[in-house]
Amino acid sequence: PVMLTLKTTRALSLWGIRPLALRPLWKTVVRSFSQVTSEESPLDTRPFVERLKEFKKAAVLGGGQKRIDTQHRKGKLNARERVQIFLDPNSFREQDLLVTHRCSEFGMHKDENKIPGDGVVTGYGTVNGRPCYVFSQDFTVHGGSLSETHAQKICKIMDMAMRVGAPVVGLNDSGGARIQEGVDSLAGYAEVFQRNVIASGVVPQISLIMGPCAGGAVYSPAMTDFTFMVKDTSYMFVTGPEVVKAVTHEDIDQEALGGAKVHTSKSGVAHDAFDNDIDALLRLRNFVDFLPLSNRAPLPHRPTDDSPTREEPSLDTVVPDDPKVSYDMKEVIEKIVDEGNFFELMANWARNIIIGFARMNGRTVGIVANQPRVLAGCLDIDSSTKGARFVRFCDAFNIPILTFVDVPGFMPGTDQEHNGIIRNGAKLLFAYAESTCPRITIITRKAYGGAYDVMSSKHLRADFNYAWPQAEIAVMGAQGAAKILFRGQDLDAKTKEYEIRLCNPLLAAQRGFLDDVVFPRETRKRIIEDLDLLRNKVLEDPWKKHSNIPLQLDSTCWL
Repeated sequence: PVMLTLKTTRALSLWGIRPLALRPLWKTVVRSFSQVTSEESPLDTRPFVERLKEFKKAAVLGGGQKRIDTQHRKGKLNARERVQIFLDPNSFREQDLLVTHRCSEFGMHKDENKIPGDGVVTGYGTVNGRPCYVFSQDFTVHGGSLSETHAQKICKIMDMAMRVGAPVVGLNDSGGARIQEGVDSLAGYAEVFQRNVIASGVVPQISLIMGPCAGGAVYSPAMTDFTFMVKDTSYMFVTGPEVVKAVTHEDIDQEALGGAKVHTSKSGVAHDAFDNDIDALLRLRNFVDFLPLSNRAPLPHRPTDDSPTREEPSLDTVVPDDPKVSYDMKEVIEKIVDEGNFFELMANWARNIIIGFARMNGRTVGIVANQPRVLAGCLDIDSSTKGARFVRFCDAFNIPILTFVDVPGFMPGTDQEHNGIIRNGAKLLFAYAESTCPRITIITRKAYGGAYDVMSSKHLRADFNYAWPQAEIAVMGAQGAAKILFRGQDLDAKTKEYEIRLCNPLLAAQRGFLDDVVFPRETRKRIIEDLDLLRNKVLEDPWKKHSNIPLQLDSTCWL
């Protein structure tokens, strides 16, 4: 923590932030605010204006320098430092700096408990020159707990973000609901939840968990589009270790119950975890740069030196001749996209499918790909859910989807069947079939059975479908098919016959289910040409209130 604090101080100085310079202002602001609210008449304009200036300068201290120092000793930044690092220098415009809570219960009416800003910093600025709204919860003020006015500040910027068309980023560091306010705090959470739902598909919503996030507070990040965490300092759980022990008699600490490792590798709640606050905020800046500002905005474009006509000869040999030998699909992706820059999401959960963002000729694309190195690329419950959620996000913001297919089918087994592979597999099928954004599919090797249909096939309205020459498109693999079709015959010869006749892309191309069989080295050039053509794509569905995607029912709730 000490080393991290030193690094933090140096990094803050590069951004023009001097937290120690604020130390002497704290006692002054409490005394000044007390005088303004109780001793001086608001008609005494001149003294009020002077005190107001002093009050605004000192309001940045939140809960006071002592509590800020405690944050730093833990290797954490305070709320304002986080905002200043995340946004472009000098771009932040704060809103509702002077807001205070209205609670009078349990001593909350006392001046020392009425801290300006009420535990959350809200406003807007720019990220790489583009507008972005942000709220940053301040753990130094009542533990970052959410009050009625705290929630109103968050809702206010969310409403404005939808109105102007800009992303919303939440930097979460809160102990949960403010107990002193009772139902007012719960009502505040519900108001935030409602905004999350209304904003879904309108503007991108991103949560970065930088401290505790417990109880009802977890449901807002869960409903945002992307959730990131900071290793060792952030936690998410509905009930904490003490409640778990009281109810189930389990001894477990915060990290094991809801730390970053748990949520990025076991639960799938978080999309990624970063080493510390500064690393998280800088990586988040990079991530936001991939996203359009809203569902009405065009895709962001970043200049690139990577030629749109570049061929990649190494792709011709990346797929092994032996279909039983695996390869890394990430290598394929990185060789095709601009400058090999691929921002992978959920890399440690459901690793048999790959999702993330990249650029083609400077414009953002979403990528979904089977990973032959994990479970041979089979689709299972978790991978279907992971892929479906990402496809729906891309479609909501009209981000083109590139799908790289090498899938032998759905994962067999009683565990998968009993836990709902049918319903969950249908999620990915539904997401692709429902989408109207530009879609291009490349079959690199296997596409067997129902999984061929699910992975953005031509039958699900994909715009362009290609296969590499070694691709195999069939109901099942040649060996399995031969055992069923040719029992009692020479299986080796019949397997070879089946491979020649059906386990190749020719039949699908003859039927028009593939638009072409392309050489791997030409893949990048072909994709970019197609994306240029699809830029003005229009595809409309019949009117309906909304679709009814199959959702998972947790089987444990019936036990």
